[in-house]
Amino acid sequence: MTMPEPAPSFVLVGWGYRSRAWWEAARGIGATCAGIVVRSPRETPVPSFGSIAEAVATTGARFVVSSVGWTSAAAVIAESVHLGLPILSETPPAADLEGLATLWSQVGDSGLVQVAEQYPQYPSHAARLALVRSGALGTPTQVQVSSTQLYHAVALMRAHLDARPGTATVTATTTSAPLLQPLSRAGWTPDPSPTSATTTHAVIQFGAPGEGRSGVYDFTDLQTRNLLRVRRLVVRGTHGELDGEQVLRWGGPETVLSSRIERRQSGHDLDMSGYDSEALSHGDHVLWRNPWPGRRWSDDEHATAAVLAQMATWVSDSEAGSSTPGPYPLAEACQDAAIGFAIEESVRRGAPVTLPDQPWW
Repeated sequence: MTMPEPAPSFVLVGWGYRSRAWWEAARGIGATCAGIVVRSPRETPVPSFGSIAEAVATTGARFVVSSVGWTSAAAVIAESVHLGLPILSETPPAADLEGLATLWSQVGDSGLVQVAEQYPQYPSHAARLALVRSGALGTPTQVQVSSTQLYHAVALMRAHLDARPGTATVTATTTSAPLLQPLSRAGWTPDPSPTSATTTHAVIQFGAPGEGRSGVYDFTDLQTRNLLRVRRLVVRGTHGELDGEQVLRWGGPETVLSSRIERRQSGHDLDMSGYDSEALSHGDHVLWRNPWPGRRWSDDEHATAAVLAQMATWVSDSEAGSSTPGPYPLAEACQDAAIGFAIEESVRRGAPVTLPDQPWW
């Protein structure tokens, strides 16, 4: 993935855990973070400012990356759009369904808002998406996700199903059971005692009944960081199924083919080229190739960098009058978040919830 020349600089709003991930991604791909907007003075690697307007006026940055909590995201997005600046905002873009509708009424028609939904950009997911979109499984009909929460999981479902924003019906329940939590964001935890953890199960019907596209959601508290739970993604299609890296597909009359998506990982045994993810392939087809060899990044770092690079290209091309897809338009992110809120509402009600008509459809 190439960056535009010269790449547009940006200002970063917030300086927390995720903000530092954006900073490192920018350094890795040669993008320039010209300033950081913070609410209170603190040490930052580039000049800090008290507002987006001040930061842009001083640095000449051409877009904004917002890395604040979801209760503050909508206000930052609205401020950036008011200034006429493209913005890439963290997920989700608002804290509830009403907030999503209000935000859309304020900025939906601006065409300036992209959202940092990085999960479909993970190398493993990008490879699976490429395989599904090749038609190897026929028409995808169901996606099962057990790895990440709410809107992220919905984004993966809709991407593999090619389900555009529209009506959806959610039926969700919860169960609780003891589970050891060996890791937190701070690292390994010393307590070996299991504690009660809630698992949310949901079935999502995308589109009207009978359209044949559904998602199965399975998420346990803190599962994203719990290595005692296997991450699962299953895609079922009319002509086959993908389970993680395992592929089963129809090969013609009386023929079922079994194969795998393989990751070429350098640095093992006597491979002296350094530890890195080089490519993911299926048979003789490369599904994903590392755009930044030598960085030795994790999958999440690759995904963050890919989103930022796409944003920079989108901004540069838009300024030049050409049309390039952005990393993830606001309408898509609003849909993911709305279905995520519907999962939580279905649990509270103990009944199915159908997403009402939304302004971003």
